[in-house]
Amino acid sequence: MDQPGPSSGESLLFLTDEQLRKGIEAMFFAYRGFTADPDRILEDHGYGRAHHRAIHFIHRAPGTTVNNLLNILGVTKQSLNRVLRTLQSDGLVEARVGAKDKRERHLYLTAKGGELERALSDAQRQRMRAAFREAGPNAVAGFRTVLEHMMDPEMRRHYAAMKEPGQ
Repeated sequence: MDQPGPSSGESLLFLTDEQLRKGIEAMFFAYRGFTADPDRILEDHGYGRAHHRAIHFIHRAPGTTVNNLLNILGVTKQSLNRVLRTLQSDGLVEARVGAKDKRERHLYLTAKGGELERALSDAQRQRMRAAFREAGPNAVAGFRTVLEHMMDPEMRRHYAAMKEPGQ
């Protein structure tokens, strides 16, 4: 019977605590790199990462409701309202009353909001593209698989529901 090779999933079941710690540390440092460029852009506007996340998901799902955004971001209503008020007063996000349910507010990026979203996403895409190019296609697929398996089931459902642009 064949023994699992070093690249098979079965051999990964026997990672040492030290190997796991190195993976955790890599995630921390990678996250710092991933957020560094957008943080500089956000700082120029007086915004933080909460603003970035809101802009990102409003862009990905135009017309999303405040409640849906609350579920995706996992923040308090008070915290999200503070972020949305700032983005709306600065002309980046507009909220429209729901056609079917007047209590719902549907969120859209304005042209100005779209410009900021592009700048933030371009910076992150550039970093991801360079890292993926260096790592190669097998690593890219494995990376995504690992991230998907780290998500809580509810977040995985939100992630799976996100449509690719143009769909």
